[in-house]
Amino acid sequence: MPNLRLTRRAVNETPFAQCGQVLYRDTLLSGFGLRVGTKSKVFFAEGQVNRRTRRVTIGRADVFAPDIARRKALAVLGEMADGNDPNAEKRKEQVERITLDIAFKRFFEARPNLSVHTVSGYQRTERLYLKSWRKKALNDITRQMVLKKHQDIGKVHGETTANNAMRHFRSVYNFVAATQDEFPPNPVQILTQARAWNKENRRQTVVTATDLPDWWKAVMAEPEYSRDFLLTALFTGMRRGELSKLRWENIDLMAKTLHLPSTKNGDPLNLPLSEFLTDLLQERWARSTGSLWVFPGPGKSGHMVETKKFLARVGAGSGVSFTMHDLRRTFITIAESLDVPYYALKRLLNHRTNGDVTGGYIVVNAERLREPVEQVSQRILELVDHQ
Repeated sequence: MPNLRLTRRAVNETPFAQCGQVLYRDTLLSGFGLRVGTKSKVFFAEGQVNRRTRRVTIGRADVFAPDIARRKALAVLGEMADGNDPNAEKRKEQVERITLDIAFKRFFEARPNLSVHTVSGYQRTERLYLKSWRKKALNDITRQMVLKKHQDIGKVHGETTANNAMRHFRSVYNFVAATQDEFPPNPVQILTQARAWNKENRRQTVVTATDLPDWWKAVMAEPEYSRDFLLTALFTGMRRGELSKLRWENIDLMAKTLHLPSTKNGDPLNLPLSEFLTDLLQERWARSTGSLWVFPGPGKSGHMVETKKFLARVGAGSGVSFTMHDLRRTFITIAESLDVPYYALKRLLNHRTNGDVTGGYIVVNAERLREPVEQVSQRILELVDHQ
């Protein structure tokens, strides 16, 4: 590492490095130097803090004169002599500038493949439930603040909502913490350590075999758009959001298959169509008026969005209270009653088998699922006709 009296002339005449970097030590001030790269020259200060070498950038040589840079370096070296690490202070200042609002933006930028549903959920959490934290520095949010916010959200918006909001915050915090050297542990840990997560009871309702005939009768009395939507949901087990955004380009009526390139969990969905559903969709296609959507709607999106009104009509007409997700559970409950293989059930619902090593080796394509899908279809029709 060569020594050099860092004057303006000496700095200007110092050649750029052929590759990498060359460090020049100032002969006037110990710890002051010049870092020369292939295209840049930068002044630095270097000293010991708690027996560890620390190098701090002062500024570019084409901006700062050597005398000014030397004075700045002297001040930095003085801080080091007092045991202060200027780099740590800079990192701390950088961390403090990361507000919750900025953290969410960076989280989304780093994960462009998140589903629309997931992004919407996270944005709702930030906009509604964590609104008072949006301009707060992320590392200023304490365990006690998390505990209180979780309790407050639970009281006003429900315990499940409170849990989901804190799961979203935990994910965003973990992402930012992974990019920062100086960052406190995730404050959401307090909910686990204090056993403060709200207990969630998953809904287990289905349209039972006894109720199915009355439900079917009420559905068949509906206009074709709501009737076909509910029947497609029952005969596929698809999620409401995936079904409402179903495009004709995703359906091959000749091959009797349905393909969604992106779903809630990010995986594509490939399903065979039963004979009943193929006939239903062929009739819809014949009635279609050029819309891209299988189930078009009047809104800006172009596809069906609102389902509450016709769900309420069918519920009132049949005496069967149900949700769209109940139809998904009904589909898989019937499939399970027919002893459909476990891995086929997983694929029918488009559930991942990440935790199952064996499942990772089994390929279940649409043709492998055709027989189970037809069995479920026939069983639904039997229950409707024979009750």
